Amino acid sequence: MKRNLGSLSSHRAYLGRPPKNGSRVPFKLAPSRVFAAQVSALVKRLKAIGCSDVVLGVSGGLDSTLALLVCRAAFDRLGLDPRKIHAITMPGFATSSRTRTNAVKICEGLGTDFETIPIGRAVRSHLKDIGHDGVTADITYENAQARMRTLVLMNKANMTGGIVIGTGDMSEIALGWCTYNGDHMSMFSVNSGVPKTVVKKVCAWWASCNSGEVAEAVADVVATPVSPELVKGQVTENVIGPYELHDFFLWNFITNEMGPRRLAQEAEKFFGEKYSRATIDATLGIFMRRFFTQAFKRNCAPDGVKVFDFELSLRGWWIPSDLGVVKLHG
Repeated sequence: MKRNLGSLSSHRAYLGRPPKNGSRVPFKLAPSRVFAAQVSALVKRLKAIGCSDVVLGVSGGLDSTLALLVCRAAFDRLGLDPRKIHAITMPGFATSSRTRTNAVKICEGLGTDFETIPIGRAVRSHLKDIGHDGVTADITYENAQARMRTLVLMNKANMTGGIVIGTGDMSEIALGWCTYNGDHMSMFSVNSGVPKTVVKKVCAWWASCNSGEVAEAVADVVATPVSPELVKGQVTENVIGPYELHDFFLWNFITNEMGPRRLAQEAEKFFGEKYSRATIDATLGIFMRRFFTQAFKRNCAPDGVKVFDFELSLRGWWIPSDLGVVKLHG
């Protein structure tokens, strides 16, 4: 059912109802079933549009690794040549040797088409063109890299007659933790219905079910701290807080209709031995603020895959982009 949060009064009324789902444990579904749902959705989309080529950026991180594994399985089911999966790694200013090595190993092991296109020179030229010093690691410095990568992928898709596969997950979409008109954009997103904690579980499951260098590389991806690698030493959870807290908040906010006060209480019960109340409160504050202020990114996001009871799309959950930050009680 679509949730229209067009007014503050209706929003408070919505949050005021008692929880309808007894389980506080978020996103309970076997990794194999999540993966199968993603693969089936991509197969259906490729059949519907008569497309046999896909393009995606592969960074050696969790999301792009899962997206690549989904593409390979979908191509197997369709009987398509895996070399029609055009995997591109685009090292930038802060790309680590660990993630780049894992990306190469996974692509080569899966037998996909693979290309390395460094973006450093193009980004520096662009920054110079707009009057940026090219050194200050501010938001422009970061987003210019993300948008350059998307430009490469989109134009490569035009060259191959394929579609760009989005890799962003549900947690990032909920928080708006993506670059608008950068990694925010694609033709079809295979991870949009899968939160970060589940992405990690599915990758770990895949690695445990397989062997050899590819499985070892995927396992190392799982062990690598989450980072967009746009600035040296960047670790996402050091900035926004633990993803397992964000996913707990997301599930219970939407499915169990909990407001902030209840979310904090339930999180303390569930994670009290792992996270302090201060960490829970700080992470909850980030979640609530970003969920509303970043709605504009969700309201013009690409089609994606629904896996769980809800999806963060115009057909599933919608709030006006100008609602802004509101004080919520519940």
